Amino acid sequence: MVAKTFGSAVYGVNAYTVTIEVNIGQGTKFFIVGLPDSAVKESEHRVESAIKNLGYAMPRQKVVVNLAPADIKKEGSAYDLPIALGTLLASDQIIAEDFDQYVIMGELSLDGKLRPIKGVLPIAIEARKQGFKGFLLPKENETEAAIVNNLDIYGISDLQEAIDFFEGKVQLRPLRVDTRSIFFNQINNYDADFAHVQGQENIKRALEIAAAGGHNVIMIGPPGAGKTMLAKRLPTILPPLTLNEALETTKIHSVAGKLKGAGALISTRPFRSPHHTVSDVALVGGGGHPQPGEISLAHNGVLFLDELPEFKRTVLEVMRQPLEERKVCISRAKISVEFPSNFMLIASMNPCPCGYYNHPEKECVCGPGVVQKYLNKVSGPLLDRIDLHVEVTPVGFDEMSSIRKTESSGEIRERVIKAREIQQKRFEELPTGENPIHSNSMMPSQMVKEICIISEPGKNLLKNAMEKLGLSARAYDRILRVSRTIADLAESEEIKVEHLAEAIQYRSLDRDGWAG
Repeated sequence: MVAKTFGSAVYGVNAYTVTIEVNIGQGTKFFIVGLPDSAVKESEHRVESAIKNLGYAMPRQKVVVNLAPADIKKEGSAYDLPIALGTLLASDQIIAEDFDQYVIMGELSLDGKLRPIKGVLPIAIEARKQGFKGFLLPKENETEAAIVNNLDIYGISDLQEAIDFFEGKVQLRPLRVDTRSIFFNQINNYDADFAHVQGQENIKRALEIAAAGGHNVIMIGPPGAGKTMLAKRLPTILPPLTLNEALETTKIHSVAGKLKGAGALISTRPFRSPHHTVSDVALVGGGGHPQPGEISLAHNGVLFLDELPEFKRTVLEVMRQPLEERKVCISRAKISVEFPSNFMLIASMNPCPCGYYNHPEKECVCGPGVVQKYLNKVSGPLLDRIDLHVEVTPVGFDEMSSIRKTESSGEIRERVIKAREIQQKRFEELPTGENPIHSNSMMPSQMVKEICIISEPGKNLLKNAMEKLGLSARAYDRILRVSRTIADLAESEEIKVEHLAEAIQYRSLDRDGWAG
């Protein structure tokens, strides 16, 4: 007799249905076919132990388990539960007729208990799409799967409970989650707030502009000036996630196994801050079985690179294409996986190895040429993709000890949302091709010339600035994009001279001789 159960495999951020066929015939061995990896092959021992510990018998005949389609590699331990149920069904130890209505996934421990698995959300989405009635999975993952509506989600604790469910001995109630209610109750629920930051008004302004236009930022300043503290508060002033963005972000974190606890739906902008020893693969994603990297985990949120020059050059260079295309494509011999990576990059760095170049009080002890050599660790093509260069200076005692109330993240966020709405309306009316444009930072060069039209006094100001400050040619487009965002924040239809002047000051690293 051939027994069939249904599971799922995840590639990239999408899943596809896997049919688990179990046949028992003459012989004595246990075979798993269909390109299983080591973890899948080892399920034989977990399944046998779990079946025996629950009082059932492991067939002493030839057992063949086929994972179809057989030409695509299967990885992980989540096939234990459907293999165990298929084995019991094929050996006539259990009787059930509705296995074909459910997707079943779960890792078995040796005593039959179920352990949590990764990638539950895309599996649930695919199960609903394929018309399955329900999804049986470990109890710890049920909240995550219940985000998907119109699919019965049954969280179970062990193999025996699954057997009893299919034999009709127990009645399980599917978990229902009001996704919209959870999402809107937790939206903008951040621990940090700009109200806690004393001083640094110019940096707050720069971050507000960055949030309003989706611009990348680099902050240069001595240690202890507040660069990291300010960066961590950037997500709090970004527009709230939409429900579709939240589901997309949650799906990526589900595939990576990063979802913990009951609040499965990610309702706030992600903030990722990898250490400077991170590898290329950990940053952009990859591996034998491609997994999302830090840039994809930061999708719809913020990627913060602290101490930028300390990152390996190769690690920084692999970010150049994802920054432009807002996705990363990982190719292997038999499969190509695409992960979304639409994030805001915020970086921070010291101005020199000792950290005190241009410090108002402390003296820099770096030798001649050392400062420039340190800055050159960050390549020109990467800096070309960073719109705002902000110099951070230490906060004085008077500002630090002030009890004056500062502006909260909520107040800044309201202005950012208004500016984003202006941009959304502008780009809706324009043909954008394959990649939709949502913010000023996404505008291609040709569109910049059409949209960022400046007056004659503005042109003279920009010309003088480029000549006197020694601004590079690549700064031209960036200044226009940023000035357009500043005008949007001011709810101005045209780019005025003061908007251009403010944008020009955010190009520190483009000035000739900035590092002496």
